[in-house]
Amino acid sequence: MDEQAELNNRHLLRANEDMLNGLGQLSDYFGFSKVMGQIYGTVLLSQEPLCLDDVVDHLDVSKATVSLNLRTLEHLGIVRQVYSSDRSDRRKFYEAETDFWQIITNVISGRELRDVERAITTMEQNVARLQEIMSTLTPDNRELASHYIEKIDQIQAIFRFIKLLLTTILVQVGKSPNVGDISEIRLE
Repeated sequence: MDEQAELNNRHLLRANEDMLNGLGQLSDYFGFSKVMGQIYGTVLLSQEPLCLDDVVDHLDVSKATVSLNLRTLEHLGIVRQVYSSDRSDRRKFYEAETDFWQIITNVISGRELRDVERAITTMEQNVARLQEIMSTLTPDNRELASHYIEKIDQIQAIFRFIKLLLTTILVQVGKSPNVGDISEIRLE
């Protein structure tokens, strides 16, 4: 292999490693495992569908870890199973979802929005519970309960705003926007 080809290979390898590390960090930031982001990156950057063993070899992680994370990615709609054109090959192959708006929709509607709604419901239940017992509390505890209700209301307002943002994103995704064309977001 000549010097230029070797240099090109090193650049390609470096770009691959940097991409996998970046997706791993991004995945970790959003509360998923780092390896999940790296698995997605491995499948995304591959020019052809990959089987479990291909991913294990590329990332040098356990087969169990890859299998578990591939199932989660598949459940989230971030990767999908495809079948080999060779009918005798019974292995499962995976390819990445490349519609990033679809990925955002899947994650927001499948996890984020549900968690925000659960938090809002929990806060509403606590406020109702406190208001229900308010008349039976001592003056000091009534003051404390009022303080709790005020703070919970403030937090609820933030969570309702987050819910509004998430649902707005989901509506916009339904219109399949070109992110490069978005120059402002108006909240009315």
